[in-house]
Parts: sequence; structure tokens; C-alpha cells
Amino acid sequence: MSTNQKRRDFIRMSAAGALGVVALGPMACKPKAKQAPAVAEVDKKSFGVGLQLYTLRDAIAADLMGTLKKISEMGYKNVELANYANGKFYGLAPAEFKKVVNDLGMEIISSHTSVEAEGISMDSAKKMADDHALIGVKYCVQPWVEEKDRNIESYKKMIADWNQVGEVMKSVGIQFGYHNHNFEFANIDGVVPYYDIFMPEMDADLITMELDMYWATKAGQDPVEMFKKYPGRFQLFHFKDMARSSEPFYDVVKDDITSVGAGLIDFKRIWDARETAGAKYMFVEDDNQGNGKPFEAVEISINNLTSKILV
Repeated sequence: MSTNQKRRDFIRMSAAGALGVVALGPMACKPKAKQAPAVAEVDKKSFGVGLQLYTLRDAIAADLMGTLKKISEMGYKNVELANYANGKFYGLAPAEFKKVVNDLGMEIISSHTSVEAEGISMDSAKKMADDHALIGVKYCVQPWVEEKDRNIESYKKMIADWNQVGEVMKSVGIQFGYHNHNFEFANIDGVVPYYDIFMPEMDADLITMELDMYWATKAGQDPVEMFKKYPGRFQLFHFKDMARSSEPFYDVVKDDITSVGAGLIDFKRIWDARETAGAKYMFVEDDNQGNGKPFEAVEISINNLTSKILV
């Protein structure tokens, strides 16, 4: 190679190196900057947040498997069922539905199913108990009383029946429960059913209370004071929030339900009193299915719970 050729090669290589330094700028001559440590992502499932599946009833009717998958991906750990009929849950045999939920990393904790005012035979109660034992629930909950039965005589008859159902449930390792609305707190001729009939006549060993914070608050009740009055009797919590305050009322009007943590209820104060209540599990519920945005609403709820309320 000629001397001139060597010189041209040297100049070309030097120019390329200079361009590299310009392109890198000042960082080319500095030690590699230390990166900030990555913030560990919160494991939302570790909080044990549950979802009452009534919240997503339309989505479930359209796509059961896809809906359950979305719930799990959001971070929900537990579910409470709201579709039991003819020995099946959401149209599936108990073992089949249980496998679907467990394979998604979730647990079935509770199930809502009604015993109507007309009563239930012990054979029917045993069938209901056995089916729920097959799916592995810890709780089976009476969720509703028809408007025609909201009177003192019917309440007394139903509670007597529920105590018997509670005994049958207990025989297979399941705790029976009652989920309130606001009508139980309405004064009927000087009697407030929740305090004067439900709590004294329900066998505390056979029936626990699943306190719905929205409905109790709408009826003018303070959940924390209720815990103090009846310590240990509220093993289940229903968390749903309300967008506006009002005078106490007892009609089942639910037009202002909103995501947990997006409304006015102080859930952190309620959660801090869970030991007094005897609480073991809590479930998000939105009767209005997020007002047209069901998945967005329940995602807001679990995000608020795991970042602001349960921490």
C-alpha cells in the first residue's frame, strides 16, 4: 500500500471517530449513569380483594370465561357468586365452575342464593348445602327480601327458616349469612327490623351478617358504630360507594352508586374497624354495572383499594 493510501485511510478513520464523539455528546466521555431502581409492581391479589359477580352479570351472560379472565388480570383474588340454579353455577356443574375460577388464580368464597318467604323444605336446604359444598364456598348468603314480604310477620317467619338453613349449612362446613339493603332499617310501627328482629332473632352462630356499606349508609347508619354494638357478627363486607349524600331513605333507589374510593364513604375508617366487626372477607359490588362501563368501574375500585384504602 502506498504512503498516500495509508494517509487517506488514517484521515477517514479519524473523521469517523470524531463524528462518533459528536454524536454521543458529553456522555461519551463520562462513566455510565446509574439507573434508578425499578419500582416493584404491587401484587394486587395479595390484598385478597373480592368481587361480587352480580356486578358483571351482563358481561358474564355474554362471555363467562372472558369476563372471569379480565377480573383475574385486574388483580381480584376472590369471587362471590350470584347465579345458582338447578344444582349448577352459571350453567356449569360445581366442580367444572370451581376449576375455571381456580385455574385463573382466584378462589370462590361466597354465594348469594335466596330462601323465599314461603319457606324451604329441609330436602331443598340439604340439596343447596351439598351443591355449595361441592364448589367449596365458605359462605352462602341470603341476599334479598321481596317487597311484599317486608313486614314484621314475614321477617319473623323467614328468620326462623334461615336459622334452620344455617344449621344445614353448618353441617357441611358452610356459614350462612344475610346481606342487607336499606329497607331493613325502616321504622315499622315503632319497630326497626334490623335491630329489633334480625339481630336478636338470628342465631349468631348460624347466620353472619354481610354488611353492605352503601345501603347501610343510605339508611343513615354508621357501620363502625354497628360493629361496636354487635362485635364479631359481620364476617363479610360489601364495599360500594355513593356519589352524593342524602337524608336517610328506605326505598331501593341506587342511582348514585360509584366505584369504591370515588365517592363519599370513608372505607379506610370502616376497614380499620374490621377486627371489631369480625370481618374475614370483603367484596366490591356495583349494582349498576358501572353505569355502562362495568370493567372500568371495577378496575377503579381495586386500584383505589390497593393503593389508598387497604394499605
